[in-house]
Amino acid sequence: MTDLWGWLLAACALAWLTKLSGYLLPETWLDRPWVHTVSTGMTAGLLASLVVTNTVVSGQSLVVDARVAALAAGAVALWLRAPYLVVVLVGALAAALARLAGL
Repeated sequence: MTDLWGWLLAACALAWLTKLSGYLLPETWLDRPWVHTVSTGMTAGLLASLVVTNTVVSGQSLVVDARVAALAAGAVALWLRAPYLVVVLVGALAAALARLAGL
């Protein structure tokens, strides 16, 4: 258990140093257009990877269940430019129907 706490503290220190480095960078480095483009792309990529991971991973194995149907239905609703609440309701309904169907 001691090793786990060491790794956890190291990860916390690394995250803190990364955040601190953003404050210490000269402002002229951050005013460049490509920095904005890269940071936007990284944010979207990180969010997408978290959504996919939470959808198809259970423990240490890959699982295809009702969550995949909910994600697909929500993606279609987003593609059709539905409001956020409608997207959530469509995903919930798709998950309920998939579980009712035995998935």
